[in-house]
Amino acid sequence: MTADVSLWPLIGVAVVIVGFVLRFNPVLVVAVAGIATGLAAKLPPDLILAKLGTGFVKTRNLPLTLLLPLPIIGLLERHGLRERAQTWIAGIRSATAGRLLVVYLFIRETAAALGLTSLGGHAPMVRPLVAPMTEAAAEKTHGPVPQAVRDKWKAMAAATDNVGLFFGEDIFVAFGSIVLMQTFLAENGIVTDPLHIALWGIPTAIAAFVIHAARLIRMDHRLPQDIARARAEEEAKP
Repeated sequence: MTADVSLWPLIGVAVVIVGFVLRFNPVLVVAVAGIATGLAAKLPPDLILAKLGTGFVKTRNLPLTLLLPLPIIGLLERHGLRERAQTWIAGIRSATAGRLLVVYLFIRETAAALGLTSLGGHAPMVRPLVAPMTEAAAEKTHGPVPQAVRDKWKAMAAATDNVGLFFGEDIFVAFGSIVLMQTFLAENGIVTDPLHIALWGIPTAIAAFVIHAARLIRMDHRLPQDIARARAEEEAKP
């Protein structure tokens, strides 16, 4: 630790990582992380509670925002949205499950970098469109796909959305994390421009894209073996 900048308030990050790895309740993990950060920053208990309360009030409408699109998505699915998406992707000869998700990763990360974080998401995009299109691409090449393999690719579709959003939004100069870092540095005597911080997120975003795209292509190449293994396991069951 240096005399100018204390890194102890970052202990909240470690609390979040450990809590999520151990699969504790997310709300409890975040609350404990906030309290740990406040205590490490030597804030009085009443101020810590006030900050937690302010954060809760600001996000109390979040569940409503997440629930509103669900009836619309359900109505679209009832009228054949998934089937139309599967039929469309089945007509593209060069489409494979891995290639499709690489394209979605690029679109999701690029859109998030431009501040369009709502262009995607698990409920409005992955479940009704991306996942069914991925399944259709796999079936077009390899025939019927066992349920275990389907579930694996559904999880990878959701993970692709997470990676694209997480690393793409750090490039957007007006994103909350950029402002938070700029404010934290300014409070500790380090003056920097938010644009400069955002630009340093570009190498990380590129690396994340390359690494995750490589994982998707690797899964694509291993898809025949995964299907054969899953079929063998299903046949071996009594």
